[in-house]
Amino acid sequence: MIEYIRGELTDLTPAQAVLEAAGIGYSLNISLNTYSAIQGKKEVKLYVHESLVTGGRDDNFTFYGFYSKQERDLYRMLITVSGVGANTARMILSAISPAELCNVIANGDERMLKSVKGIGLKTAQRIIVDLKDKIVSSGIATELHVSDQPQNMVHSGIRDEAVSALTMLGFSPAPSAKVVESILKESDSMPVEQVVKLALSRIK
Repeated sequence: MIEYIRGELTDLTPAQAVLEAAGIGYSLNISLNTYSAIQGKKEVKLYVHESLVTGGRDDNFTFYGFYSKQERDLYRMLITVSGVGANTARMILSAISPAELCNVIANGDERMLKSVKGIGLKTAQRIIVDLKDKIVSSGIATELHVSDQPQNMVHSGIRDEAVSALTMLGFSPAPSAKVVESILKESDSMPVEQVVKLALSRIK
């Protein structure tokens, strides 16, 4: 089993990275979080998850690459949940950072999970129920400094209203929520209107 690959980053797209190590080019599927972390680097180290795809005439391996062990561990936990396949797990980790995902699960935030493409209410609930204890017992929550204390209700209300407003303006919920959260970390006393205005200037 391959634990990680360290090598020259020879090709990179938001969904795939090619690393050359010892004269061999390895193609790895990646999340947007990993893409952002390695963009612009010449040499990188990616932790590997190997997936054997069976069916048809040939069985073949697909490699998934992660910038951190925590992201790989969360990916492996996600694919154990019924209804969450390899691509859905990667989609979740592209929309939500590892620390944010731990917070979402710890706080039972179904709405945030449902904002990810392909995740319905039942799947969101299943992820929370199946993984809430695992992220604590595995140590990931501690490593990522995650708290299972509910967010301040005023903070949460402002966040929900701001994300709702941005969604109505045509922006995707998950990226909008990330921007709103970062604004509220700077100041949680802003009115919704100001949060939305700031978010509009920051959303890419």
